[in-house]
Amino acid sequence: MENYQKPYLISFDVRGDERGSLVAIENLKNIPFEIKRIYYIFDTKKKVRRGFHAHKILKQVLICVSGSCQILLDDGKSKQTIFLNTPQEGLYIEGLVWREMFNFSIDCVLLVLADDVYNETDYIRDYENFKENVRENDSNCWKK
Repeated sequence: MENYQKPYLISFDVRGDERGSLVAIENLKNIPFEIKRIYYIFDTKKKVRRGFHAHKILKQVLICVSGSCQILLDDGKSKQTIFLNTPQEGLYIEGLVWREMFNFSIDCVLLVLADDVYNETDYIRDYENFKENVRENDSNCWKK
């Protein structure tokens, strides 16, 4: 049984002056892993939900760099919804956590940083299969 860190929000230091603001993202500093993949979701239509999957081991940080969206997190026992609406915070997720992204604002750009390249075998795309994996691995035991 592995212990995973419970999802949490990371606050980023903002630098700036009268000209504007800047947030620097750095491997193993304000991001708790080496970044191997970066992608972003944008131009999502109204009432569209995305995600509907879990990862077996992938670590990610989700940052809403523009606009807003909500993230449903499900560890197999409980659910919580996180509202992202600032580029000054990122949502850290690792281990078996089902996620769904929804309620995207028209101007939403959701940036995702991952600790590994795309690997289809790391995905669990069926919710019942996800719940079975949680039961078998007891992977929803988060570190305190």
